[in-house]
Amino acid sequence: MIDRTELWIVIIGLGLGSFALRFAFTGLVGNRQLPAWLMRHLRYTAVGILPAIIAPAVLWPAAMGGNYDLPRISAALVTLALGLVWKNVVGAILGGIATLLALQYLLT
Repeated sequence: MIDRTELWIVIIGLGLGSFALRFAFTGLVGNRQLPAWLMRHLRYTAVGILPAIIAPAVLWPAAMGGNYDLPRISAALVTLALGLVWKNVVGAILGGIATLLALQYLLT
């Protein structure tokens, strides 16, 4: 176990670091126009973050002991296909959720 003092030092340090990163953009740069090259790269932030959050849950699901799970892989593929065809993020996500829930119901 971690000592209580060490735990609070880590929590406070992470909070200060998180605040400093956010303040760098909102507090220091908030009134100024960002360069076009930076704005172009920031547009892809969500595109990079969403797969990084979802991929581990699909490829190594903790609920399945790290083994592949047909409903999760199928839902990910359906979501990808719907996103490519419809060009609608919300529709793709809802289609993936429906696929996941339907396959989990049918296979259990």
